[in-house]
This record gives sequence, C-alpha cells and structure tokens, in this order.
Amino acid sequence: MKEGLAPFTHEGETHQTYYKVFGELEGRTRPPVVVLHGGPGLTHDYTLPHADLANQSFPVVFYDQLGSGRSTHLREKPLSFWGIDLFLDELDNLLQHLGIQDEFHIVGQSWGGMMASEYVVRRHPKGLRRLVIEGSPADMVSWGRSFKALLEKFPQWVKDALAKGPSDRVPYWNATLEFYKVHGCRVQPFPEDFIRTLEFKYGENGDRTVDGSHILKGWTIVDRLHDVDVPTLVVNGAYDIADDEVVKPYVENIPHSKWVKFDNSSHTPFWEEREKYMQVVGEFLAE
Repeated sequence: MKEGLAPFTHEGETHQTYYKVFGELEGRTRPPVVVLHGGPGLTHDYTLPHADLANQSFPVVFYDQLGSGRSTHLREKPLSFWGIDLFLDELDNLLQHLGIQDEFHIVGQSWGGMMASEYVVRRHPKGLRRLVIEGSPADMVSWGRSFKALLEKFPQWVKDALAKGPSDRVPYWNATLEFYKVHGCRVQPFPEDFIRTLEFKYGENGDRTVDGSHILKGWTIVDRLHDVDVPTLVVNGAYDIADDEVVKPYVENIPHSKWVKFDNSSHTPFWEEREKYMQVVGEFLAE
C-alpha cells in the first residue's frame, strides 16, 4: 500500500488531496479502480474492502475528497465555493497526478455514484472504461422519500434526534448508528473503518463543512442519464436506503446498464456480502 498527497490548485490556492493505492500502478495489467466515497463529506475509510479487488490484478485508488478526512479542510470557505465541478476538478487532478487518466474504472458509492454519473455526463472522460454505481440515488426527492419511509419503523427517540440534527451531537450519533444497523451496514459490531468514517464527520471534532454546503439540494440527473456512455453496473441492497425505486432511473435510462441487488445487504454490500460483491464487481470490470 502506498499513500500520498496530490497538490490541487483551485481559484489560485493550492490544497492537498490525500490518496492511498493498493496494488502496483507501474506495470499494471488491468486498469486501476478509483473509488469515490459517499457524503458529501465522508472519507474513504469505510470503502476500504474494495482493496480486495487488487487480488484480481486491479490496482485500487482511494482518496478523501477536499474538505474531508486527511485532505485539506476549508471550514472558512463560503457556500458558493462548494459545488459538483469542484469535486470533478479534484478527481481529474488526481488522475493526472497518478498518471492513470488514459485508462481507469470508477466505483462510486452513494454520493460517490452521483458524482461519478455527473463526471461522465459533464466531461465524458476518454480514459474511463467501466462504471459501478453503488447505493446511489438519481435524484434527492426519491432519496428523501425512501429515508422517511424507512425511518417510520424506528422508535420516536431516533426520529426526534435525527430531525433535530447534529447540533445535539451525542443523541444524533446514537440515532444515526441505530438507523445504520438496519439500513447502513448490517455487520455488527460495526467495522472499525465504518465508524472511523463517521467520526471524521460527526465526531467530537468532526468537520461538516462540505455536508453543510447543501450542494445536492434539489439535485437530479434523471433527465441526463441517457448521456452516460460507458458500460455501467448498478448495485444496491435489499435493505438499502437506495431502494429499488431510488436506483431504478439509472437502470432504465443508462443504455445497456446492468443491475445487481444483494439480498442480505443494506447500503454497504462490500462489507455485508463481501466475497460475493467482489466477485460480481470484479467480473463486470474484467468484461
């Protein structure tokens, strides 16, 4: 495993993107897989099971998006600073820094899949070979509907704490974990890497700047998905917040897309059905 910092210059200021690579980029025999984490504002840690793909000769690249984890934090920036194109610029910069822009795959989880679909539709990167969209909504309205419906089955204290928000940190943290036990990650106790990601955002010294920027308010890509022009695999879990109705627009509107649903998983099948998930994703990327 190799880790480093990629300088990223934006609006005349240079920031640092933290990255981590499993497998060898030099002399590789298969395109590297770039993993886009969720949020916005989470970290790569909870997606680390994807390092298993290195056992199938795919080098795997993880990184913390700007404002998150081990990358540069920018708490003082105005809301106008944060936008989807900022994160697409950062991704392009990282690909260039690692010298993999001419041939690569993307696995995008939750917000990462939303960002990946925007990347394809807005920029049509010539080097992108295959795309995996995992547990991602195609619009925020359906995501909100699903979350609200799933929350109905939980005790009132969970509903109250989540409605109040993270300003009351401890009750919010406890309620979030209670919800995630069923619809976030059904592996119990939670994997350390899963908790570590949440601590970066919701912990005592967590940074919610990116999350608080509301860059996804009113967001939808449904009417642009026909412009996705790479082979695409859509993944969700039976207990996922991204239920079938949430992911269906990807399946119905991306030409020749494939859809795999994991029956014993929620939002993180790469933890919950790890071996099967790696087989399914690995076979798709190798096609």
